[in-house]
Amino acid sequence: MPRSTDPADYQHSPHRVTAMAKEFADGAATPRHCHERAQLIYAIAGVMQVTTDDGTWVVPTHRAVWVPAGEMHVTRHRTPVSMRTLYVARDAAPGLPRRCGVVEVLPLLRELILAATEQAPDAPDPTGRYRLLEQLILHELATLPAIPLHLPLPRDRRLAAICDALRQAPDSAETLDDWADRVGASRRTLARHFQAETGMSFGAWRQQLRLIEALTRLAAGQPVTVVAQDLGYDSPSAFTAMFRRALGCTPSRYFAGSGEEG
Repeated sequence: MPRSTDPADYQHSPHRVTAMAKEFADGAATPRHCHERAQLIYAIAGVMQVTTDDGTWVVPTHRAVWVPAGEMHVTRHRTPVSMRTLYVARDAAPGLPRRCGVVEVLPLLRELILAATEQAPDAPDPTGRYRLLEQLILHELATLPAIPLHLPLPRDRRLAAICDALRQAPDSAETLDDWADRVGASRRTLARHFQAETGMSFGAWRQQLRLIEALTRLAAGQPVTVVAQDLGYDSPSAFTAMFRRALGCTPSRYFAGSGEEG
């Protein structure tokens, strides 16, 4: 089992926070791996998906995924991606997130990340400037607003088969009764296991799947009308209403990075 894909100078840097800039082509993916440091996976352009044993997170521009140290994960790049990632020492500061999650990258943190990428991980800091950057970065990381963009994955083989099929066809309108006949279990059994293993009902899970798929497609430049139709919504307005309920704003406002609407 691979432990880390980081160069030695990132793993053993004297700094609590190091940063790396890297470009990825559309469709690129990393092998399953983990890091000795926690990682903030962030892109200044493009959209990624990060998958762990517990689920999948989508990472559009203005957002990032926090991955704790030692967490096995795979990163898939759904468009050309300009990644600017932070590696954070395990004991860098109190209050850092302990679980994976999508967070909003506010303008100050974005500029701090860009500044940090200009510093080589093993470079000295004679003026103390980088130490100040570290302090600000760690403060921002401890107070980042979380975004509900997690798609939990069940472990039960019957539920996993259903979820795999829906991920291939997110516009499917099949009900849990339909799936019960196909996988050989009662509707009540499937509903109970779905709630227990994902913390969501079947309907809520499918809506979350569609939301994450929509974010990926919208970030790649597909029009709202096309995305709404492909994901099974009756109209663009119905899709936009779902998007606003889930994320607090319309798709255009979300991708402008301006946050919630007043």
